[in-house]
Amino acid sequence: MQDKCKCGTANRNIECTVVQCANHCGGQDYCSLDRIKVVTHEQNPTVIQCTDCSSFVLAKPQN
Repeated sequence: MQDKCKCGTANRNIECTVVQCANHCGGQDYCSLDRIKVVTHEQNPTVIQCTDCSSFVLAKPQN
C-alpha cells in the first residue's frame, strides 16, 4: 500500500531515513521514488559503508 506524502507517494518497498533527501517522505521513513540506484565506490565492497544511494537529491532548505 502506498501513502501520499508532500514529495509524492511513499513507496513502502523502499525504506529511507535520510531526511535531507528531496525524495524522502517527511515523517514517514520511506522514499517517494519508484526505484533507486545503489552504487559502490569500491572494487570489492565488503561492508555497508562501501555503498551509496545514487538517487539521493539534496532537498532545498525550507524557509
